[in-house]
Amino acid sequence: MKNKVDFAFILHPLQLEDIFRKFKFMRRWPKFMVNAIMRGIPPFINSKITGIASSHGTIEGCFVGLPLTSEQMLKLPPEVVTKKIIAAGKKATSAGAKIVGLGAMTAVVGDAGVTVARNLNIAVTTGNSYTVATALEGTQKAVSLMGMDLERVEVVILGATGSIGSACARILARKVNHLTLIARDTSRLEKLAEKILKDTGLVVKTTSNINEALPSADVVISVSSAAEALIEPDSLKSGAVVCDVARPRDVSVKVAERRDDVLIIEGGVIEVPGDVNFNFNFGFPPQTAYACMAETMILALENRNENYSLGRNITVEQIDEISRLAAKHGFKLAGFRSFEKALRPEDIKSIKEKAAVKRNELRLSMV
Repeated sequence: MKNKVDFAFILHPLQLEDIFRKFKFMRRWPKFMVNAIMRGIPPFINSKITGIASSHGTIEGCFVGLPLTSEQMLKLPPEVVTKKIIAAGKKATSAGAKIVGLGAMTAVVGDAGVTVARNLNIAVTTGNSYTVATALEGTQKAVSLMGMDLERVEVVILGATGSIGSACARILARKVNHLTLIARDTSRLEKLAEKILKDTGLVVKTTSNINEALPSADVVISVSSAAEALIEPDSLKSGAVVCDVARPRDVSVKVAERRDDVLIIEGGVIEVPGDVNFNFNFGFPPQTAYACMAETMILALENRNENYSLGRNITVEQIDEISRLAAKHGFKLAGFRSFEKALRPEDIKSIKEKAAVKRNELRLSMV
């Protein structure tokens, strides 16, 4: 890369289908062969990012490709995956980046960026602080549009013990009265519940059983680190709002096909200031990005070349700070999207109306 960049962001294919879109001939190959080849490819500079401009300055960046799928990252030994991420970080360093953001599963595996940061000479962030801020902002707007009061409804966080889930739980515990936390590790769940009780006085429910909690939930924030969808059409209550922050998605595409009475929104879709060109299509409209990408850009604009949003315990102060800096530089929540399509006001109105009809039918059937 001829011109040095200010920041870099690590991307990886979420699933084999993402690889097949670029390398169509591989579709005919056995899965084990594709996985083996992808595992052997070193990280590479994917594209240059230009045109990011706020009233306080301009920056350029690049995407670094790490050719491992989400499934591979979960199944391979953590030390193997971490070594790959470090190699991608060193590729970012060679491009001149002063800070690198970890995308999707690279922010989840191992210790959420701590070991990666220790082995690089540049700053590292997972982008999770701004992801939390925008996920909560989007959820609250969606809940209001569906005619609900966040303080009164049943709220569920799926993946509550992760970095994003834990932060969402701690913040929401100050705003809601009915909160259930779902995660696989029950001991970590209990510790989080105890902390929330101590800090806020709210008694939260905990469970490792998705089917036990989701059917009664009015609002779901889903942030698991699963490689496959966890939320199916029959999982959700009519009129529910689901903010799916996870990548790969926690919500099955079947929900979009079969449930026209629930509102599914993608978490953390951000409008980036300036005439930005990513020179790479990751499924978003022009000039928009994931919140984790945006956090990396914001820190670069601030010349804050320091580790940020690492580990499992993001602080409320970090979340508040990155929100202020985002506003300063003109980053803001983009319009709602669901399964890579824009949600118009009339779409949300239709979902709300259909949910009301189904709830009324259910009441009548119980009389």
